[in-house]
Amino acid sequence: MSNYTKQPLIIILGPTAVGKTSISIELAKGLNGEIVSADSRLLYRGMDIGTAKPIVGEMKNVPHHLIDVADPDEVWSLALYQQKAYELIDAIHDRDRLPFLVGGTGQYIRAIIEGWHIPQQKPDYDLRQALNQWGELIGAQGLYERLERLDPDAAKNIDYRNVRRTVRALEVILKTGSRFSDLRQKQECRYEPLIIGIIRPRDELFSRIDQRIEEMLDQGLDEEVQGLLDAGYSADLSTMSAIGYGEMIRYLQSKITLEEAVDLIKRNTRVFVRRQANWFKPDDPRINWFTAAESIVNEIETFIRRWLDDLPK
Repeated sequence: MSNYTKQPLIIILGPTAVGKTSISIELAKGLNGEIVSADSRLLYRGMDIGTAKPIVGEMKNVPHHLIDVADPDEVWSLALYQQKAYELIDAIHDRDRLPFLVGGTGQYIRAIIEGWHIPQQKPDYDLRQALNQWGELIGAQGLYERLERLDPDAAKNIDYRNVRRTVRALEVILKTGSRFSDLRQKQECRYEPLIIGIIRPRDELFSRIDQRIEEMLDQGLDEEVQGLLDAGYSADLSTMSAIGYGEMIRYLQSKITLEEAVDLIKRNTRVFVRRQANWFKPDDPRINWFTAAESIVNEIETFIRRWLDDLPK
C-alpha cells in the first residue's frame, strides 16, 4: 500500500441485514485486507446475538478490529471511535494490507471519510445529570423533540431511543451556544476512499430482517439479555436500549409478551433501516451501489482492483 500518493481505504456500507459481513469478508480474503468495524453495536462484549456479531468461524483468516473492545457500561464517544479507527487503518497500511471500513453506523463512516473535526467538549456531568432527569420526566421522545427544535440536522441522525446521544447533543448546544451539527467541521479525508454500497429490494431486505430476528430468538437472545442483567448491567444503560435489547428487557420484566417484543423488534428495525438511508442516500455520487446477487463479490473485487490500478502512485 506504501506506493500510493494517498493511502486507499475501502468502505463497505449499507442497511442492516443487507449482507455486508459476508461480502466484506470474502473481499478482504481476495484482496489481502483487514476489516475495521464501523458498527457502534459491535463494540461491546457480551452483546453478540442481538447485534448479529460475526462469529469466530466467519472471521477466520481475516483480521477484524473494533469488535468486543468495551463493556456494555463503557461509553465510546465519536471522537474516541475516530481516533482508534485512524490508528488501526494506519497500522493496516503499515502491514502493507488493504483496510476495509465496514458497517452501518453512518456517523462513524462519515467521521472518517469526511475528516470530521470533532469538538473535544469536556463533559459537564451536572448538566448531563439534569438533562437525564428531564428525560425521565418527559420521556425519550419528548427529549428528542426538544433537540429537533434546537438542531433538526443533528436530530435526524439520532434514534430518539438513544437518550445518551440526545443528551450529549443537547449538552454541547447548551454549553457552547452553537448547534451540535455545526460543530462537526469537515476536513479533507486523510485517505483515498472508495465507497461501496450494498442494496437489496426493500421486500427482500425486510424478509431477511425478519429471518434474522427469528434466528436471534432461536439462538437465545432472551438468555443473552438476561445474562447481561444478571451480570449487573443496568437496564437503563444506553447500550441496553439498542434494538433487540430494550424490547427483550421489557419482555423479561413481564411488561409485554414475547410476541409483542418480537413485533416491536421487527418494527423498530424497519424504522432503523429508514434512518440509515439518511446517511446513505441513493443519489450520493460518492457511493458506488451494487445490488446483492450471487456474483456480487466477484463484481466488487474486479471494481476495486481496477480502482486501485488507477490510483496515483
